[in-house]
Amino acid sequence: MARRVLITGGTRGIGRVTALTFKNAGYKVAVTYAGNDEAAKKFEQESGIKAFKWDAGNFEACQAGVLEVEKHLGGNIEVLVNNAGITRDGMAHRMPVESWDAVIHTNLSSVFYMIRAVIEKMREAKWGRIISMSSVNAQGAMGQVNYSAAKAGIEGLTKTLALENARVGVTVNAVAPGYVNTEMVAAIPQDALDKIIAKVPAGRLGEAEDIARVILFLADDGAGFLTGAVVPVNGALRV
Repeated sequence: MARRVLITGGTRGIGRVTALTFKNAGYKVAVTYAGNDEAAKKFEQESGIKAFKWDAGNFEACQAGVLEVEKHLGGNIEVLVNNAGITRDGMAHRMPVESWDAVIHTNLSSVFYMIRAVIEKMREAKWGRIISMSSVNAQGAMGQVNYSAAKAGIEGLTKTLALENARVGVTVNAVAPGYVNTEMVAAIPQDALDKIIAKVPAGRLGEAEDIARVILFLADDGAGFLTGAVVPVNGALRV
């Protein structure tokens, strides 16, 4: 029987490609999005995958939304991919508190909220896969104190949750992409982007497919002994 997977932030970028990768592999897939109705409608039309709208940085919305997804997919979520994320860049000494709060809520708190909505049922079933998106910039990045803190927090959360659930068949891992050819990276000025690519030993940006294939592997039945890992997919940018 096909496993049921939910991907947050799944209508664009890495999330979109990941959703399609899971569908093509035979999974039952649903995604969430926060605000871009036009992109969500286009995604649904092109993919045949249902997109549910809620703020993953809101605990009550996650609880209610997961119940709706479970009704749609016909059972409990078995694979959760925490992909929702935003940036609000700026130097720490000038960063508005609103920029800090927005990134921490969307990028980090949402991961805990979504996990909290599915983890008990995974533990009862003695099977589950939780995969969260970290970043190469969890190790630090100029002008991204909020983003780096959130991604580093995801890595600590991942390792702790793996310890807590290793005996009940629930694996918890993170994927840490480098710079990937998405809308977010496309917004970087070209001269700055050229400098970034020049530092990547692989000589190119990553593609969303590079990330999606790793996530798919982590969700597989055969990955049951791999837990608590942060998998770098960065073209050897930081090794």
